[in-house]
Amino acid sequence: MLFGILGTQELFMARDHFGIKPLFYTEFDQGLIFASELKAIFEYPGIEKIVDKQGISELFGIGPSHTPGFTIYKNIYEIKPAHFAIYNNSGLHIERYWKFQSKPHLETFPETCEHLSYLVKDAISRQLVSDMPICTFLSGGLDSSIITKFTSDYLKENGLEPLDTYSVDYVDNDKNFVKSDFQPNSDNYYIDLMNSCTYSKHHKVVLDTPELAKALENAMIARDMPGMADVDSSLYLFCKEVKKEKTVSLMGECADEIFGGYPWFFREDALDSGTFPWSIAISERQQILNPDISNKIDLKEYIDFRYNESLSNVEILDCDSFDTAEKRRISYLTINWFMQTLLDRVDRMSMSNGFEVRVPFCDYRLAEYMYNVPWEMKAYKNREKGLLRYIMKDYLPDEIVTRKKSPYPKTHNPTYLKAVKQMLTNIMKNINSPINLLLNRDYIINILNTDGKAFSRPWFGQLMTGPQLMAYLCQVNMWLEMYQPKIEI
Repeated sequence: MLFGILGTQELFMARDHFGIKPLFYTEFDQGLIFASELKAIFEYPGIEKIVDKQGISELFGIGPSHTPGFTIYKNIYEIKPAHFAIYNNSGLHIERYWKFQSKPHLETFPETCEHLSYLVKDAISRQLVSDMPICTFLSGGLDSSIITKFTSDYLKENGLEPLDTYSVDYVDNDKNFVKSDFQPNSDNYYIDLMNSCTYSKHHKVVLDTPELAKALENAMIARDMPGMADVDSSLYLFCKEVKKEKTVSLMGECADEIFGGYPWFFREDALDSGTFPWSIAISERQQILNPDISNKIDLKEYIDFRYNESLSNVEILDCDSFDTAEKRRISYLTINWFMQTLLDRVDRMSMSNGFEVRVPFCDYRLAEYMYNVPWEMKAYKNREKGLLRYIMKDYLPDEIVTRKKSPYPKTHNPTYLKAVKQMLTNIMKNINSPINLLLNRDYIINILNTDGKAFSRPWFGQLMTGPQLMAYLCQVNMWLEMYQPKIEI
């Protein structure tokens, strides 16, 4: 939200509660530059792309996440979510207008279920107002199925055309799918099940390895920095295809953060890690830096600072049980860090294709209510998103309600590993590749020689393992070549 106040020579800027939409700014002698994309700020004469020690720490210690309020570029910031700013003759003034507040939860279980059911339905219905026909992204998971169910019911009740649903898959994924703790099953069976019991028509977008690898550059450009590798590029291509037929879609993003759906809410190794539970490979991140840089920058020290800084904002109540207090901390971190990364991904990959994606679960009323629901209720029957599953049992097929969480689908085709490995090998063969200025050449070659297994833990979250790490490194080199940032260490 941006507007000037007539006659006062003031500019008012505000960001939504969770940063669904970006807003960047930089101050300099001539005034204030602001934009929704970093590339727009760089278009202004004299604005330099500088990456200093903090930027390196953000890029390789925190990335592809980032500290709210900061970017990887020196002197270029973002208005934090839930903040507003006023710029006038006395300078820039920034204030917070909303934050999570810890409060005792006084409702019974039945009352909680009734209250939550209302909030979920209302959050979805508010997002159905559109001048253009709405579609949904359907993976067959709980979150996208909830949105698809209520959207299709709305269209049917109002005598409108059946809902168009879309899913993404990859060539030969049915042959190459590998079950894991993070991705226990594939989507196709569950998509067909939902399609058979809703007022809808389904469309499958199938992506192949060459286009997925090629789109890494477009995905990086959309973010103006390295991002989530093919987790980004696949969504970029998916939105590009759906845009040929539709303009607006609803997506189930943010439910896992708000309802406690991620494995790290339950895994002891993550809960006891003492750091951001989706990014525990700290020593490996340090090792990936060029030794000259690694001697000057302690990534663990920076990560620890940001982690503890964020946790200091969490108020634990005397009435909180041990589990509720522990999960309140994890919820706060997940919503304010991990969710921000995924929201940024959705906005950048969709809007770069002129496509709008709406996220009904990212409703501040829903989030602030669930923030105070005790963990014993939230994880009903000790299930991820247990409370959400329970209130949906009368709306969705039992197989959907009980399905174990499965993340956004990634390719399991071995040709993708082969493709990104060849891309990175070609980069490393060129001793003039700018990546050598930042990263440890010997370590990267070892990663290549072991098909990514030398980096023993996921780079980020659940999906960025060996192939995605290689793709991320390719994006780093693309970014260095295209943006040519000045490194100040």
